[in-house]
Order: sequence, then structure tokens, then C-alpha cells
Amino acid sequence: MKKLNKTLTAVTLLGLISSAPGMAADGTINFKGNIIDAACTVDLDGAGATTMDVTMGDVHKSAFTGVGSTAGGSASATKFNILLKDCPETVSTAKVKFDGIAYAGDNTALALTEETDVATGVGIQLSDKAGILPLFEESAAYTLTSGDNVNTLDFYARYIQKAATVTPGPANSVATFTVNY
Repeated sequence: MKKLNKTLTAVTLLGLISSAPGMAADGTINFKGNIIDAACTVDLDGAGATTMDVTMGDVHKSAFTGVGSTAGGSASATKFNILLKDCPETVSTAKVKFDGIAYAGDNTALALTEETDVATGVGIQLSDKAGILPLFEESAAYTLTSGDNVNTLDFYARYIQKAATVTPGPANSVATFTVNY
């Protein structure tokens, strides 16, 4: 009888221990998506490249007038394009999501790459046809044409003052992107 009680106690404890993590859940997340048969070909320079340099140019620190100002105003944004070619008929729109290191946790601007004598007080702000494009969020939808057509997705980059003081130096940054169909 003692052996039976010990066995029942062990089975009961094992049941309680194995069910404990299930009772600790605070919510549920459902992941949803689709696997598509084909995607467009990404082309950044018209010759099939998947890496691009966007030349922002030299900007004098006096061009910034305070936190939130951009060098030269909204007209100073540097345009760059992502080209999508050979899109299948099953793909009719695309959105682009840029990822990178955010400026001091503010996802509205990329932080500058750490390097010797790097500029301070500024970040790089991205935008699309709908306006400012925060990091880690999808752009506005771009309508795509299938077949041999080249679809040009226009984006813009500009320096934005993020701190009270701007110091001169290299002002480079890096972002990766994902095209979502």
C-alpha cells in the first residue's frame, strides 16, 4: 500500500509540474502569412545589384535650426529607388520595410554608424510617397506591373537634427530592407 501511495503521489506531482507552464500564459499570438510561388527581382542600380550607396552630400551644421529640423528643409531629401523587375502576375502590390539601428531608440531616424569622429546630434530620416517612414514598419503600397516591366519604388533620405547640438564629422548609416508582397 505504501508503494502504491508513493507511486500515486509521484504521478500526481508529475502531472502538476508538467501543467504549470500552461497555466502561466498571459496571452496568445497567432502568426499568419502566406508562402507565394514567386517574387519580383530586386534591382538597385539597373544592373541587378542588391547593395546601393545613397550619396547624401556635405551638409553644413548651420543648416540645422533646432531639434526636428532637416538640412535645407523638405526639398533637401535625397531620392533613391528600389527597382522590382520580372514580377509574376500573382503579385500586384509591394510594401518595403527598412530595418536598422534607430537613433537613441527613436524609430523615425537611423542612427549614424559609429566611427572615428562621427557627427553627433543628427540621424537619417526615410520617407516614401506617403510621408515619413519609420524603421521596422511597412511603406505605403506600391502598385506593380507584371512581366518585363520595371517597377520603380521611390524613397527619400535626409538628415534630421535629433539633439540640441550638432557636431561635424562622418554622417553615414546602414539599413537593410525587405520587400513584402
